[in-house]
Amino acid sequence: MTGKRWQLAHGRHVDLGDRALVMGILNVTPDSFSDGGAFDAPELALEQAMRMVAEGAAIVDVGGESTRPGAAPVSAAEEQDRVLPIISQLARSGDVLVSVDTYREETARLAVAAGAHIVNDVWGVQREPGIARVAAETGAGLVIMHTGRDRAKLGDVIDDQFAFLRRSLEIARAAGVRDEQVMLDPGFGFAKDENENLELMARFSELSELGYPLLAGTSRKRFVGHIIGREAADRDAGTAATSVILRMKGAQIFRVHNVAINVDALAFADAMLARQTNLPGH
Repeated sequence: MTGKRWQLAHGRHVDLGDRALVMGILNVTPDSFSDGGAFDAPELALEQAMRMVAEGAAIVDVGGESTRPGAAPVSAAEEQDRVLPIISQLARSGDVLVSVDTYREETARLAVAAGAHIVNDVWGVQREPGIARVAAETGAGLVIMHTGRDRAKLGDVIDDQFAFLRRSLEIARAAGVRDEQVMLDPGFGFAKDENENLELMARFSELSELGYPLLAGTSRKRFVGHIIGREAADRDAGTAATSVILRMKGAQIFRVHNVAINVDALAFADAMLARQTNLPGH
């Protein structure tokens, strides 16, 4: 697997290649679909963040507004009140890399100023394109996620990925974002039904044609529940299975709720990839 360096804010970077990396999800919200309210108190959020780092998370992704279907929107001020104190304290803790899960330009700018290294935008810089300027001006890593929400999709799941993400990349480049700052996320579960999610998994390696490293976020998603017949809080084993499949197909970062089980599962995927690389003919 070819190594790449993902450039982040504050002089940090992540080397990508023969080891999968885990991004731990920290929802400081009362209404996220599987852990809403569990970590909305600052002391609980920080405790959970440190637990995820101890379990092997390379990145902690802090979000202050639920992205589940039908979730009530929050104001920018409320989102910032939730995430900025946590980001600031995590940044002061030292080695942990911090990501802010937001589509708002203002929140992203304040979060990077507070110490965040990465901006993770579930609208792929197409809802508030100014968020790309924040990444360009600060050097932050930029996760550009595909979504099918609020638009007509193409019939083929990969064609739709290419059409949406290429438009996002045009916006990012026009704002001055460098290629080495970009990470792409195909947005499992975002206006995709069970069949579309499974096809996206099966054809995931086709996304490498875009030329950027890939992040996978399947954790506890509804389509995982459809396959294994379990509610959100009991989908971690199913999530780990998807992580292994997607690692074998080229994903490099995995955004998950349960860090420990995915770290262990991905260690086996990495061992298998290393063994395949050393086989005759490779």
